[in-house]
Amino acid sequence: MMIETEMVPEASSPTDAGPAVAHFHVAVIGTGFAGLGMAIRLKQRGMDDFVVLERAADLGGTWRDNTYPGCQCDVPSHLYSFSFAPKPGWSRTFSRQPEIWDYLRDCAHRHGILPHIRFRHEVLEAAWDDAARLWRIETSGGACTARFLVAGMGGLSEPAIPDLPGLSTFAGTAFHSAAWDHGHDLAGRRVAVIGTGASAIQFVPLIQPEVARLHLYQRTPPWVLPHHDREVPTAERRLFALLPLGQRLARIAIYLGREGFLPFFTHRALSFLPERIARRHLARQVPDPALRARLTPGYAVGCKRILLSNDYYPALVQPNVEVVGEGIREVRPGSIVSADGTEREVDTIIFATGFQVVDMPAARRIRGRGGRTLEEAWEGSPRAYLGTTTPGFPNLFLMLGPNTGLGHTSVVLMIECQIDYILSCLDVLARRRLLTAEVLPEAEAAYNRRVQARMRGTVWTTGGCASWYLDRTGRNTTLWPGSTLAFRRLTRRFDPRAYALA
Repeated sequence: MMIETEMVPEASSPTDAGPAVAHFHVAVIGTGFAGLGMAIRLKQRGMDDFVVLERAADLGGTWRDNTYPGCQCDVPSHLYSFSFAPKPGWSRTFSRQPEIWDYLRDCAHRHGILPHIRFRHEVLEAAWDDAARLWRIETSGGACTARFLVAGMGGLSEPAIPDLPGLSTFAGTAFHSAAWDHGHDLAGRRVAVIGTGASAIQFVPLIQPEVARLHLYQRTPPWVLPHHDREVPTAERRLFALLPLGQRLARIAIYLGREGFLPFFTHRALSFLPERIARRHLARQVPDPALRARLTPGYAVGCKRILLSNDYYPALVQPNVEVVGEGIREVRPGSIVSADGTEREVDTIIFATGFQVVDMPAARRIRGRGGRTLEEAWEGSPRAYLGTTTPGFPNLFLMLGPNTGLGHTSVVLMIECQIDYILSCLDVLARRRLLTAEVLPEAEAAYNRRVQARMRGTVWTTGGCASWYLDRTGRNTTLWPGSTLAFRRLTRRFDPRAYALA
């Protein structure tokens, strides 16, 4: 069905405040998987009246920004891609950053999205105009208005750097893994890596042979499982190109296999099985019992993100590597002092400390009815109906919003569910010749009570860890506690009964 658009209302015409600004039916923020996926599906539905606002000079989101050595996806390639834009020629079963970035750029080119993208247009503020019933958007490249706003920035877009005492006095080079300084030669350097998350376990093995000394500051060790990545033979790629059905069947098989991991997260009693595999993996690769004890987590598998690597532990047993388990007391111009008073000379600091997921800076830039920001509405605990809509913010759709993250499979599946839901909403409004949809507070509250009820008893809430999945109130507002099939059923059709339509 082609989505109809409306005439621009008089409220957005030129006024004494200045000339008219460009108006769009839909404005999409971001060009990662969420933003591009939304744009492609709008285009496929015959909707051309949209704009994609991108703060950078190129598209790709997190797969554009994260160029650190060894950057790789931990979800199989055939599943970490759009179902409506399959790629038969993936070179590895788990794709690396350059190939994923190329895939996104190719998708944008093939589906005609590039003319819709406004690069170097960072959204400074988006405010709902209740009288005109549209969004007024201020960007670094100019202003525009839109009937609907789709926030597709994602949770992995703003790097988190800890507020360490004395960090501003450091005289060496410091950078976050998401903003890798490729001009800084690590050869012969004394490097401090702060954090042991997904990026650290990928780049540490690659920089370890270069550096003179590597101090890995570990707050809590991760559970690490063997990585089953392999190069895809040319014959296999050719087969998928010739027989698309074969690739679809492979995707289905991978999907079912990944969904099979879910019970190990939702049923704490089953977590001993992946833990046994992880402990065996650690024992095989770290013979020193003291180091092995330091690298053994004290929480249930899955309570924090499970990591995949075959070379992380072997890098840590090398003579030029030290795993520091104590916290950091302060940073000095040429050293770091740990909590036990030990001072270690360093000339480079690399932060592998993740992203601002539950405290998204974008939540301070989006203002709904009455000028209230998302941050103010959430009061430190993000929530949304189906992870997509929030009371007080008409015609706003959040991509990968609260409780849409996954610990067991591809978030692209959730993105596609949300895209279909948003398109269904636009269809309903177009058929009824209505302009706005705002989720009812009672619908949003009831939905989130059910989500949190399902969260109780899972490894994420009873696993004994403090993870980035939890907000400042202790609620897990990041992950979806069920299967992607269950989320698909909930988002298959837009339910007008949960909304105030006008």
